[in-house]
Amino acid sequence: MEQNNIIFNPINYNILILEDSTSINKILTEEFKELNYNCFSAFTLKEAYKILYNNDIHYIMLDLNLPDGDGSEIIQKFQDSNTKIFVLTAENSRAFIDDSYKKGIIDFIHKDKDFFHKIEEITKTIERLEKNKLSTILVVDDSKVIQIQLKELLENRHYKVQVCADTTDAKKYIEKETINLIILDVQLKNSNGLTFLQENKVAIINKKKIPVIVISGQIDSSIIRDGLKAGAVDVIQKPYVTEEIILKVDLWIDYKRKEEEIEKSSKLLNQYKETVDRSSIVYKTNPKGEIIYVNSEFCKVSEYSEKELLGEKLSILRHKDMKEEFFKKLWNTIKEKKKPWKGKIKNRKKSGKTFWISTIINPILDSQNNVIEYIAISKDITQNEMVQDFFKNQLSTSNQNLEHAISKANEYKKAMYSSNIISRTDLDGKITFVNDQFCIISGYTREELIGEGHNIVRHEDMKVEIFQDLWRTIKKDKIWKGILKNKGKKGNTYWVDTTIVPIKDKNNNIIEYMSIRNDLTELFELHDEIENTQKEIIYRMGEIGETRSNETGNHVKRVALYSKLLAELHGLDDENTDLLFTASPMHDIGKVGIPDAILKKPAKLTKNEFEFMKTHAEIGYNILKGSQRKVLKAAAIVSYEHHEKWNGEGYPRGLKGEEIHIFGRITAIADVFDALGSQRCYKKAWPNKKILEYFEEEKGVSFDPNLVNLFFENKEKFIEIRDQYAD
Repeated sequence: MEQNNIIFNPINYNILILEDSTSINKILTEEFKELNYNCFSAFTLKEAYKILYNNDIHYIMLDLNLPDGDGSEIIQKFQDSNTKIFVLTAENSRAFIDDSYKKGIIDFIHKDKDFFHKIEEITKTIERLEKNKLSTILVVDDSKVIQIQLKELLENRHYKVQVCADTTDAKKYIEKETINLIILDVQLKNSNGLTFLQENKVAIINKKKIPVIVISGQIDSSIIRDGLKAGAVDVIQKPYVTEEIILKVDLWIDYKRKEEEIEKSSKLLNQYKETVDRSSIVYKTNPKGEIIYVNSEFCKVSEYSEKELLGEKLSILRHKDMKEEFFKKLWNTIKEKKKPWKGKIKNRKKSGKTFWISTIINPILDSQNNVIEYIAISKDITQNEMVQDFFKNQLSTSNQNLEHAISKANEYKKAMYSSNIISRTDLDGKITFVNDQFCIISGYTREELIGEGHNIVRHEDMKVEIFQDLWRTIKKDKIWKGILKNKGKKGNTYWVDTTIVPIKDKNNNIIEYMSIRNDLTELFELHDEIENTQKEIIYRMGEIGETRSNETGNHVKRVALYSKLLAELHGLDDENTDLLFTASPMHDIGKVGIPDAILKKPAKLTKNEFEFMKTHAEIGYNILKGSQRKVLKAAAIVSYEHHEKWNGEGYPRGLKGEEIHIFGRITAIADVFDALGSQRCYKKAWPNKKILEYFEEEKGVSFDPNLVNLFFENKEKFIEIRDQYAD
């Protein structure tokens, strides 16, 4: 069952700010309104009760010290209601906080120097609480007291909670219901929770992928070991700290949601592929040009079966009219320059008939910039080409009756104008004619276009050099062909496959230019959607890695931005810079394979624990290395090499100097800079001066000295990124 069917919109929720400080109340109210919540403001209990009486309030931001009474009165009154409370407090007492959680408080927002930066976290918590309504937690514990405590505690956070006292009932629930998390006691009256988990690991952990948190009155190394080996995600000792169990339940439910988001995105990506396969002609070749994949549309248009095509070269389709020079230029573009090629190809079907396709051929590269394969997405344009050829032949026939020729010409003109986007210009490029298709795609009326230049639809992404080449070509009485990105009247982007033909009079002088276009927008949008979906999946996977170690999503974002900046400063080209920016969030994905007992340990790790922790680099590499996608291959390199050191004393392989891939060297600096400047459960954030001293000491030891110099020369830019995306 998907957990993300609730579409969260802040406008659907009413928030009451109950705070007697005028400045704090005003700032909070304005901030929440800016986030689109419906906000109410009160400074006293009396004002608050009036608002609560007349409005359905979903969440209260509550100050306990009010002029006309104690805010705890509100907590007591709404303890068992659907109105949830966040406490604004300077109180840090552990006992006070634990007791308040038991009374239904959602969270504590401490009034410290970072108070106003926590508002975004509040709204994320509210969103999670609303999504919790779709999550079911099974509590397996034979203590009625603990059953009631956990049920009240978790239902207060909108979870659906099922409780049972033995493993027999638990197994029935798991088989029949959709369970999103299990809290399992070890010492049950008639059975042992760990034995139950070991015996049902395949069904619970492997098939249903349900996170299990084990709780036990006694915890020793054997219980921790057996619990983790049986598939539990954590082991908590009873009596548990209320805040701890809330945080860990929320963490693993959120982790499960993100797993489902990735699965959903993967399914969506496959659907996009199926959509392209159904709507376009698609084929792939290996670097030698041998066909390794064709879709049904390719087989249909070529009249060959898949079996007849696989392993063959595309020359099986070559038409005698296509010159060798044409294909030399095509292969030079995709093989030598490793750039996409766009154009039209005349082919021959199995039956000998002709067909034309408009094609985009894209070389797929690995992290070493080697071609893995070529993929082509094409559109059948046979009808348009045949109409144009016939139109040209009919007009050039000298022995045809003039009246008949004019009539034929008008009919073919009508056919061409109805199926293509047509415009004509004078010698200065001023538009003299557009057909209806031009007006429809551009959004401009004919009156708005006539007399204007084509720059009225020019997209700012198109380089000036393209149009300079265009004009050089057509002024030499040659036909220009290319794909142009245009902008409509309403700012919409569209792509057109364009042919511009010089039109001459009887004396062979150019009198105007005609432009014939085919709309390729859907093809380009599908390509962009597929690429963006891949990047989203990669970023989400990076977030999962950080969630496992209690890092924030902003750590992933900052490391990506540092890596991109350092890559640009180092002089990497745009393609590799973008590749590293997309791949670097996956640097710690291998941490999904490290047990919580090690990963989240607040104290210093033992030697054996640290050796186990170091395996996350190789785990991440093994997860990613099998992919042929260049972004995932780059992510595999980053995961594998970002802990290698310049002097060869890093891990996992002890690479030295430039043996370490530039992606690994850059990400190492980005990751360490962010780690030192961020607070962790085991350390405080370092001041800037101490961080810079560390990098100076480690230049040429841990880190590439040239990259460290670039870092020092531009340190303000790195600090600016860290401050902009602070946790």
